[in-house]
Amino acid sequence: MAKLRMNQAIALALAEEMERDDHVIVLGEDIAEAEGSFKTSEGLLKRFGPNRVRDTPISEMGFMGLSVGAAATGLRPVVEIMFIEFLGVALDQLATEAALMHFLSGRKLTVPLTVRASVGSGLGFGCQHSQTLERWLLGAPGLKVAVASGARSAYGLTKAAVRDDDPVVVLEPRPLYGRREDFEPGEDAVISLGTGELLAQGTDVTIVALGQTVATALAGAEEAGWSADVIDLRTVQPWDRELVRASVAKTGRLVTVEENQFTAGWGSDVVSDVAANCHGDLSAPPLRLTAPDVPVPYGTALEQRYLPSAEYLADQVGLLLKTGTCPRPWWEGQ
Repeated sequence: MAKLRMNQAIALALAEEMERDDHVIVLGEDIAEAEGSFKTSEGLLKRFGPNRVRDTPISEMGFMGLSVGAAATGLRPVVEIMFIEFLGVALDQLATEAALMHFLSGRKLTVPLTVRASVGSGLGFGCQHSQTLERWLLGAPGLKVAVASGARSAYGLTKAAVRDDDPVVVLEPRPLYGRREDFEPGEDAVISLGTGELLAQGTDVTIVALGQTVATALAGAEEAGWSADVIDLRTVQPWDRELVRASVAKTGRLVTVEENQFTAGWGSDVVSDVAANCHGDLSAPPLRLTAPDVPVPYGTALEQRYLPSAEYLADQVGLLLKTGTCPRPWWEGQ
């Protein structure tokens, strides 16, 4: 059993996959000599050398395009995007080229490309460096999207992404890099993409969370006077519809907890699916707990208010259970 920080778990997963397959290479800004801005590639340059661990210029479009070509011709690149916002200048290479190459080539080419990016608010990085932006990627055919919720899931999802023959984006919530978690590394810890995990069991409500909101959901459920199934979605494209539907069939209620803003959040797809397929099981309307439709604020107090908290979750779910209707979000009354 290892007690690793999330950034250590990611570095370990990369090292093991590079040892297992010499076609795996790692590249990005400051990932070699500096070992990553968040130390997620610590020790890789020393162990595998500069041919397989490469620092790049500050040109996401350039090194993403290079990686698409490398993947299509036999390598398995792992690209680090320092902040998810920087992916904007390389979206064409990812969503139009990498994700579609398999279809455009008549299934003759695959693009086993892994893109890693730090995401999320809570550390005071400001509105241009604190978003999650998985909504940029959802709905792009051929692209898989996973989000880590801690060291164990980061390790398992990273290894699965590197092994996948299609492009996979793994989002890493920045506030979790330094948090430790006990788990056993190895083959049994590899997570199948597209599968969620039931972390807690209850009878009153199903709470579906992603990334750093998983801890929020668990804490809120633990403090409350009701019991909940708490699901870590883990992969948001594709996501585990069967797990969520089975839970809702048992509890009769659905709540999603999202770090991103209300509009176009991933919870919309979950709610839509449950409403269409589990309508007869629902005893209350589905509820989405999100951030408001504003940029991530910079000030500490405002940033903490922006994110859904465990206390807010407990209060909102309590009102849902009491009234059978969706309570209004906090920002509508203030």
